[in-house]
Amino acid sequence: MADMIKNGLHGCSKADTYIVPAEPAVREHLEWFQDQKLAIMFHFGMYSQMGICESWPLCDGEKRWSRKDVDWESDGETFKEQYRNLNKSFNPVRFMPEKWAEFAAENGFRYAIITTKHHDGFCMYDSKYTDYKITAPDCPFHTHKYANAIKFLFDAFRAKGLGIAAYFSKPDWHCPWYWAEGFEKKPGEDRNPTYNIAEHPELWQKFEEFTHAQMMELVEDYGPLDVLWLDGGQVRPDNGQDIHLGKLAEKARKVTPGLIFADRTVQGPYENYITPEQSIPDTYIPVPWESCVTIGTGFSFRFEDTYKTPRTLVNMLIDVVCRNGNLALNIGPQPDGRLPIGALRSAEGLGNWLKVNGSAIYGTRPAEPYEIGSFAYTKKGNTVNILYRLAEGETLPNSSFLPWNGGKPENVRILGKDAPIQAEVQENGILVYWGELAGTNPIAPVVSFEI
Repeated sequence: MADMIKNGLHGCSKADTYIVPAEPAVREHLEWFQDQKLAIMFHFGMYSQMGICESWPLCDGEKRWSRKDVDWESDGETFKEQYRNLNKSFNPVRFMPEKWAEFAAENGFRYAIITTKHHDGFCMYDSKYTDYKITAPDCPFHTHKYANAIKFLFDAFRAKGLGIAAYFSKPDWHCPWYWAEGFEKKPGEDRNPTYNIAEHPELWQKFEEFTHAQMMELVEDYGPLDVLWLDGGQVRPDNGQDIHLGKLAEKARKVTPGLIFADRTVQGPYENYITPEQSIPDTYIPVPWESCVTIGTGFSFRFEDTYKTPRTLVNMLIDVVCRNGNLALNIGPQPDGRLPIGALRSAEGLGNWLKVNGSAIYGTRPAEPYEIGSFAYTKKGNTVNILYRLAEGETLPNSSFLPWNGGKPENVRILGKDAPIQAEVQENGILVYWGELAGTNPIAPVVSFEI
């Protein structure tokens, strides 16, 4: 598939097609990005009210999987009208951006990826270029003190020292210049424009201008941004949908030098890091990358959802970091604007682990041999960390042999333990005696040492 999207999930560009950014400021900012390791991600929009998949149910070509939770209405046109009118009932009155930011900072997240506009076209900020937005008079939330939700979220997260990635959907299924009326192909038949762009370049030009205007609006009025995170991989030159992103990038980087573009799956000079979705690569990748994975079962809020355990999140983070990536963990906020307690509890478990073991994660790079069995390896300066990914119910033996051939270990210790540990440095590794931890099932204990 040209656009690498299946069941709403983006595929992942290959590392061997990655283009190193030409701009020194961008390369420097990517080093910052790779130091951060952990992002919190939010899919928050009018769709949160229904507890269903975001945006995709509007597309008939994706209805098989995207409307599986739409159990109250069998007529597709009636449902789509209900969805499009969600802006008229969206009123998350318990939305408190400072609480979101405080939670993220307290639990070890280093940057935030937040939906400014999803494919449905509804803007979560006060865009000057559309009336389909959270601050419009027909949205009941427009009178709330936090009505311009993105402004207050970005400001709150910056105040806590977190970086900002603005999620922005390139396709806009509410825009009259993308799903245009009056053509044989009806809006919503599939995810692409309703018209032949080559035959109607004037429509596409209007769409391109509109899209550039909204992206520059975010850069200029809601910055400084660290990342412009661009979703909707069907909008790409080799799929006949060229928005000339290079022109936009040139303007944007005059405002924010070093701005990172994540033009997902498009490849080329504006996919500054690659973005696996709901998956984690199984080996080391030698270029910058970030997996976006949900803590619950979907990106948007689901009623009665289930959530990954803290152990799963920790082991997932270790998998990602020892393979040279970042992890973005998504939470779907509730219709009332709060974050669901189940997701918070799982993320707090991860945060508690990071309070003890964060030095083995933040600012590190993978250390060869990267992984051996359940052991994962990271390094910062002359400090090496070996992280032991224990499964649920797997107890530590009295001792474990940790393979290592990268220099003589000194000052061997278990992070979080003040007392000296018994360890024997051997020819090809370290024999570590777990002491009081033997027979227990801790979440990913970390052995650290200098070389």
